[in-house]
Amino acid sequence: MSLKIRLARGGAKKRPFYRVVVADSRMPRDGRFIEKLGTFDPVKPKDAADRLVLDTEKALAWIAKGAQPTDRVARLLDGLGAVKREAQNNPEKALPKKKAQERAAAAAAKAGAAEEAAPAA
Repeated sequence: MSLKIRLARGGAKKRPFYRVVVADSRMPRDGRFIEKLGTFDPVKPKDAADRLVLDTEKALAWIAKGAQPTDRVARLLDGLGAVKREAQNNPEKALPKKKAQERAAAAAAKAGAAEEAAPAA
């Protein structure tokens, strides 16, 4: 049985509220879970003390037992200083897509041609 430490959504429409839970990876997102570790309220300001309420000792105990935190939970635990998360960087994702690159190249060629055609002052 593979365990995940993940977020289970609650709250009203457009007002998310999450519980940080340990659950079997085969269970649905908001379905059955083994233990509740804390809460996360993304609507509150980032400097609010009760935005993230998490029992880090329990989380570390579950990680020691083999539970894998999801990306978002790993980021939250890293913010608390409980777990070190490696930085993710994908510079290719920031590049424009193929059509935008073609348009930029065409605009650069047009600007270069206009610059050559203009008389030097």
